Amino acid sequence: MKSNIQNSSRSSYPSNERLRLLSRSRSRGFTIIELMITLTVAAILLAIAIPSFNYLMVTNKLTTTANDVVTAINTARMTAIRRNTDVSVCTDATCSVNVVAKAAQGSTPAVAAEVVRAGITGVNLPIQMTAPTPLFFSGLGIGRAAVGTTAPYDGLVTQVFTAQISSNNYRCIYLTTGTIVQTCTMSAACPAAVPNPCTN
Repeated sequence: MKSNIQNSSRSSYPSNERLRLLSRSRSRGFTIIELMITLTVAAILLAIAIPSFNYLMVTNKLTTTANDVVTAINTARMTAIRRNTDVSVCTDATCSVNVVAKAAQGSTPAVAAEVVRAGITGVNLPIQMTAPTPLFFSGLGIGRAAVGTTAPYDGLVTQVFTAQISSNNYRCIYLTTGTIVQTCTMSAACPAAVPNPCTN
């Protein structure tokens, strides 16, 4: 009886050793087919992800540029209220149009308004911006077109856009009743109509 048990354990030993050696030899690496399948799946995922990433980058640049313009407008308004003086947001280097505007407001002598330029300069391709409407804010914080008008400005200030994407590629910036800055996203050029589309 003892000899039978010993013989059976001896005969099973080599088969266990063979299985261990076989499993060790099979776990040394990937087959060429496994590598090709992995590379194919990775290439498909990259082909899907890269256009989406490009779209995300461009839309983020559009939104950031539009936010910079909105910040400049709000900064001008707050500065005008805080200092109780006219503060401008305009596109030319000297803002000379404000001399005319202040003269039209009854300021004697006609003195150029304080200028806030933050956010208006430094727009780089592929992002583009139409020339913003020159604005000035009175000490009451009411924005007016800097062309000698006394009525609060109500309309399109500027549009930020790109040709790199085909939809949602315009950021429209409006000033309503001279005090409220509104932005909205469109897939075509921003209309200058009043009421603006951002209120819908």
